[in-house]
Amino acid sequence: MAVNESGRGSAGHENEGGAGVTALEEPRREQLLNAADRVVRRDGPGASMNAIAAEAGITKPILYRHFGDRSGLFQALTERHTAGLLTAIRAALAEPLERREQVEHVLDTYLAGIEARPQVYQLLTHPEAGDPDGVGGALAPALRQIAEEITRAVTAQVDLGPDGPLLSEAWGRAITGMVLAAGDWWLENKPCPRARMVQALADLLWGRLAAAAPLPTPPAPAPEPAEAATDAPDKSE
Repeated sequence: MAVNESGRGSAGHENEGGAGVTALEEPRREQLLNAADRVVRRDGPGASMNAIAAEAGITKPILYRHFGDRSGLFQALTERHTAGLLTAIRAALAEPLERREQVEHVLDTYLAGIEARPQVYQLLTHPEAGDPDGVGGALAPALRQIAEEITRAVTAQVDLGPDGPLLSEAWGRAITGMVLAAGDWWLENKPCPRARMVQALADLLWGRLAAAAPLPTPPAPAPEPAEAATDAPDKSE
């Protein structure tokens, strides 16, 4: 659709004034985020609004009408990617796998997610100069949620004794921080294939997890007693 500087095209009006996104505006917003994603993956975190507008086939003022400013656009983009990463990790934690397999599966899910979009990951984890609390901090809420998901998984599956709640919380946060730091280093340097990195991290985590007993499976409910027959024939006849 051709769009002029007024923000009008053959299909009607673009969003104006930075108001909340309506159901009609959401598809257009997603198209613009798709364009921003392509440009960031091509040009890196320093991608310009001009380049994103050109990729989307619109003028730059329309980006501002949808997202307010460059920071707003990149914030929306990072929120989209952190939500996708969190969804993938939740699914990996829910897989009915043996304990070692699940550890490796969760690690691989995270590393595969950042490997697929290294430029977007850099945008998530490394704030731009002069904006230390801006877009680059968008990963923090997702990391807290990942830590909480790991804590819940450990609590539900592993018997850690009387200190179980404390250890589950500590492990959830420690594992998340470790994988974030190790993944950041691995993505920047690529010293080994992803599978080898997964194995290295799993080996580090595995000692205490392997030693912990699984939580006992709750007993199955007792079967309901059979009901006595109510229409038995009268034997006196």
